[in-house]
Amino acid sequence: MLRIISLNFNGIRSAWNKGIYPWLQAEAPDIVCTQELKAQPADLSSEMLNPGGWSARYHTAVKKGYSGVGLWSRQIPDHVQEGIGDAEFDAEGRYLRADFGRLSVISLYLPSGSSSPERQDAKFRFMARFYPILCELAASGRDVGVCGDWNIAHQEIDLKNWKSNQKNSGFLPEERAWIGQVLAAGGWRDVYRQLYPATTDDCYTWWSNRGQAWAKNVGWRLDYQLATPALAAQARQARVYKAQRFSDHAPLIIDYDYPA
Repeated sequence: MLRIISLNFNGIRSAWNKGIYPWLQAEAPDIVCTQELKAQPADLSSEMLNPGGWSARYHTAVKKGYSGVGLWSRQIPDHVQEGIGDAEFDAEGRYLRADFGRLSVISLYLPSGSSSPERQDAKFRFMARFYPILCELAASGRDVGVCGDWNIAHQEIDLKNWKSNQKNSGFLPEERAWIGQVLAAGGWRDVYRQLYPATTDDCYTWWSNRGQAWAKNVGWRLDYQLATPALAAQARQARVYKAQRFSDHAPLIIDYDYPA
């Protein structure tokens, strides 16, 4: 069995202080994909750099306290790739790929566009740049999982207040159509939705820190594990862990009947 956990830390040091490390040890995943480290290599403790039982890799942003992705694995990867070959986005630390035999797992942090029109434009640029990469990965013949914070809710069932968010970043028609294109033409499977096609309230992975979004479960499903068909077919169960809060996101845990 292969267990992959994806979580946006909203700051690795903050999540660490909230108990993420002992929780991960107890869950015993084979691979952990993390996003929004908000830390430079010099900021990482020895435990973060060498978590017991895992090989850890990080792709941090040039800007301090911003973005960054990580990937932990039980196996030492055959190959690791940082970035997508685009100077603008590689400086933000958004893509980290690790290969294990015929399996490739990618930790992805797709840009958010909610802070300004300029950042929404950057998000659209990333989507345009990333789509052919996704198509290439899907056609590679490898088993590939792209796990992380996609910053897009695909369908109406993927957020509580869909009607009032149709003009907001994360649920714009262009963003939703792009995810649809990735799934339809790109050859990818939304693994959680494949297992639970109608789940609503239990599917959310992010809650605003404003108001009582968490208490009232006014959430969004922004975190996905997209997989190539053969890998997706091996998925057996998925869950979003909400018993403890480590971040404004919740961990997405998926178990695959696939050699770890």
